[in-house]
Order: sequence, then C-alpha cells, then structure tokens
Amino acid sequence: MEMQSAAVSAPQPERHMEGQGLRPILKSYFYWTHPRGSVQYDVMVSLILLFIFVTPHLWNFGDRPSTLPGPLHPILVSGNGGHGIIVTVQATDVAVAPGASDAEVKKALRQAIEPVTGDAVFVEHWETVTNSEGNLAWKVWAHK
Repeated sequence: MEMQSAAVSAPQPERHMEGQGLRPILKSYFYWTHPRGSVQYDVMVSLILLFIFVTPHLWNFGDRPSTLPGPLHPILVSGNGGHGIIVTVQATDVAVAPGASDAEVKKALRQAIEPVTGDAVFVEHWETVTNSEGNLAWKVWAHK
C-alpha cells in the first residue's frame, strides 16, 4: 500500500481592503457584496435614506402648483371609444371673446380643460351644447 503524502499548504493571510486602495471598496459597495447587518451595509442604507430625504430640499424640481384658477363648475370627462376623450365644460369657465377665431377658441378650450387633462392634450374639435341644468356648455373632443 502506497502512502499518499498530503500536501498541507500554509494558511493564507486574510485579505483586508485597507491596503488595496479605494477601488475595491467602491466596487464592493457598487455590487452590494456586504452582508446584512455589517457596518458597510448600514453605511449604504444610511446614504440611500439620506439621499431620499435630503435631495428634495437641495434640488429645485420645478414642481409648483398651477397659478391658473381652476374651473368654477364640475368638468365631465368621458371616453371616446379608444380615440381620446370627450370633455364637457361650462361655458362660463371658458374665456372666449365673442367673434373669436377658431385658433383662439381652441386655445381657450385647451386652457379650460388643462386642470383635468394636463398640458399634453390636443383639441380636435368642439361644439356648444346645453347641459342637463339648461346651461350653455362646450363639448370638446381631445386626445393626448
């Protein structure tokens, strides 16, 4: 029977990141290789939470409430069979001068329905109607 020699290797020294520079540390943070509950994990979670809660105070995202007054009366919105929406708005909520051109009417109607539809809407056509209370209203066909 042959005896096999067991080659016992010398224990390898543990590798610490202190002597390797900043690159491996940043790489370990980027790939999130640290176990939960470690100091590095806690540092990353703290930085993420700090970013989430501090960023809105440092950056101006430009999100301000509209300065335009909203409609005084309810606006009725209904679907148009997948072709857009039909918006019915009271005539008193639309600032249209008598004898206004089609472009001016379209612009006024778009501004009147903007609180409901947003600013990315295209007004296709419109007509005046009488609503259920007998008031004059605009019926506007629009799409995004």
